[in-house]
Amino acid sequence: MFTIPENFSAATKSTLDAQMQFFSAFSAKAFEGMEKVIDLNLNVAKASLEESTAAAAQLFAVKDPQTFFALTAAQAQPNAEKALAYGRHLATITSTAQAEFTKAAEAQLAAGQTKVIGLIDELTKNAPAGSENAVAFLKSAIGNANAGYEQLSKSSKQVAETIETNMTAAVSQFAAKAAKTSKK
Repeated sequence: MFTIPENFSAATKSTLDAQMQFFSAFSAKAFEGMEKVIDLNLNVAKASLEESTAAAAQLFAVKDPQTFFALTAAQAQPNAEKALAYGRHLATITSTAQAEFTKAAEAQLAAGQTKVIGLIDELTKNAPAGSENAVAFLKSAIGNANAGYEQLSKSSKQVAETIETNMTAAVSQFAAKAAKTSKK
């Protein structure tokens, strides 16, 4: 039979170990996401430099203003499409990272809840007579906190979905306007 201090000590160690694992996984995911964003930006910068050099060479080779403006207008559509593709790719990276963070946080919370409930159950077995009300209050408080977190999690997911839907709609509208503008 364990004493109460031993139970708390084991629970504290277990919680700290779980938190360190979570922060390690969270940091790894954050760096992975940043690597993807940096890689995207480097690729875009490289491609942009190459394309702008080629476009500048074409523009400098033009002899009359009409050809210059026609060439400039012809380059506008691909640039708008590239900007949209960049935005979509960046949105995909951030959306994926957010989903992974949420998944890791939910797993950590579930593990923590299980440990806390186990500790409370162990403590209630050794609780002195007459402490049933305090134990019931503690269990109720934990249940209410869990319910509050679940509601917050659902709301956060709905907000993220709404933002993603609005962003997709905005990109589609921008693409349609850019297509109309370049055809004129």
